[in-house]
Amino acid sequence: MAPAKKIHEITINLEAGAASMMDLGKVLGQTGVNLVGVKRAYDEATAGQRGDVVPVVVTVRDDKSFGLRLKTPPTAFLIRKALAAQGLGGKGSGRPGHDSAGTLGAAQLRAIAERKLPDLNTADITTAMRIVAGTARSMGVAVEG
Repeated sequence: MAPAKKIHEITINLEAGAASMMDLGKVLGQTGVNLVGVKRAYDEATAGQRGDVVPVVVTVRDDKSFGLRLKTPPTAFLIRKALAAQGLGGKGSGRPGHDSAGTLGAAQLRAIAERKLPDLNTADITTAMRIVAGTARSMGVAVEG
């Protein structure tokens, strides 16, 4: 028998360890894949990152089987999480460039860049730090260093 062909590949941002059936149903319902199976597989794979938003690429094949490929959390989510750890509310500025939502230190910037490195289009940590710093500035977050 020939191997199953890929018919759909969909990226979904879901809460780690607690995927919403409603979100899965909206996106994957038309594919005919077993939604409960996808939810269980995702929740098991992301149980250690509970509370984070972890994007997943769901590949659906013509025999209705599926594959999951986890990605790193969005950069903006990681920046908001770092700001919340500082007690700054955990959100960006309402007016980036005018109002500051907080400050990211060099160590925090490096930690975020190291976590995002597998999904970025660079292998250099300093370039990854510059990419993360650009995202932070667009959110109205000042960057030290």
